[in-house]
Amino acid sequence: MAAVTKGILGRKVGMTQIFDASSRVIPVTVLAAGPCRVSAVRTPEKDGYSAVQLAFDVVPERKLNQPERGHLKKSSLPPMRTLAELRLESTDGFEVGNEVLADVFAKGERVDVIGTSKGKGFAGVMRRHGFRGLSASHGTERKHRSPGSVGASATPSRIFKGMRMAGQLGNVRVTMLNLEVVDADPARNLLLIRGAVPGPNGSVVMVRSSVKARFNPGANGAKS
Repeated sequence: MAAVTKGILGRKVGMTQIFDASSRVIPVTVLAAGPCRVSAVRTPEKDGYSAVQLAFDVVPERKLNQPERGHLKKSSLPPMRTLAELRLESTDGFEVGNEVLADVFAKGERVDVIGTSKGKGFAGVMRRHGFRGLSASHGTERKHRSPGSVGASATPSRIFKGMRMAGQLGNVRVTMLNLEVVDADPARNLLLIRGAVPGPNGSVVMVRSSVKARFNPGANGAKS
């Protein structure tokens, strides 16, 4: 597993498609990445771990509470809505106030994208877990989408924890691993990521360097 070396916060703009040199269609997600500012630097000596805190999305001061305003004023930064920490092996080269732009990533790099998936409310077991439902033949009356039996009666006389049942679907933290940066446009602070990323358009996501090496058959003497 590789160490995280860099990252940036951004906003999901939406999906589109581009053509590569071979005229093949590539689906991409457009991210408005940055600009971000370093609002704090965590060190093992002071905090027990290494990380940088990134601030993103300048907003009117009235939209932040007093602790948030005070934290940013202490770092001489404007009011910014989103704060997130990026764990690093070393914080050398980072200082409070540094600006992080979209050019932190280049075309062809592998990244992980972290976001919050779309919330879809209360959902049944067929939609939430992919259950096939009850039989549609004789004997089943108006309850085809039910989960079926959920446990024994006398023993153990309870429902086991973790039983897959109906409930909240979506609205959870999701990390998409090993996505490819198809293109980067530092002039407009845009990143084009191959494939889909979590969350609705307009949501905030974090893009970081990939933490897992992509498997390459035949590399380093590996057998295919």
